Amino acid sequence: MQKTQDDRAGDARGTRDRILETAARLLQHQGYEGTGIKQIAREARATLGSVYHFFPGGKQELAIAAIQHSDREFADMLRAALAVKEDPAEAVPAVFDALADALRASDWADGCPVTTTALETSGTSPEIQRVCAAAFQSWQAAVHDKLRTSGIPDPDARELAATVVNTLGGAEVSAQVLRDDEPLRIAGRHLARLIAGYR
Repeated sequence: MQKTQDDRAGDARGTRDRILETAARLLQHQGYEGTGIKQIAREARATLGSVYHFFPGGKQELAIAAIQHSDREFADMLRAALAVKEDPAEAVPAVFDALADALRASDWADGCPVTTTALETSGTSPEIQRVCAAAFQSWQAAVHDKLRTSGIPDPDARELAATVVNTLGGAEVSAQVLRDDEPLRIAGRHLARLIAGYR
């Protein structure tokens, strides 16, 4: 049976999504320099022509789109996890515990979705640095919104949000290096005390 125009559009979206999700995962694990277009195409079960069809700007355009994809996914997860508990002093450590569980389940591979790429492109790719910085800002915004709705005023909420995200990044790296989730759990407990002090 001949495919309709909607079917073909769905196939195209499916291929583009596979390419984007594969690129996001590989950038998370291998960074920008360690990830090639051919590997992305192969693991996404797409042709090289398809990759360039959807991302004519090549590797950099694809990397930017993949980082933005990871940013949205992580921000959505963060907002959903923070919403589970009304009190941010309980919600933040619950988020850290959930991320500790996920990191252990990934055999210490799935840390921050943008850190590897952000660090290795520092000073060499302003456009990639810009989207990495925007990702951290969007995660801070998710935490900031939670703190503000719980009654913590600015500028305290803004600074606390930055502290939560910065602590999360450092704790994830420590957990990956040590292959132990305790750095995340300790960080969550201490942040709970810090946040409670502002209530």
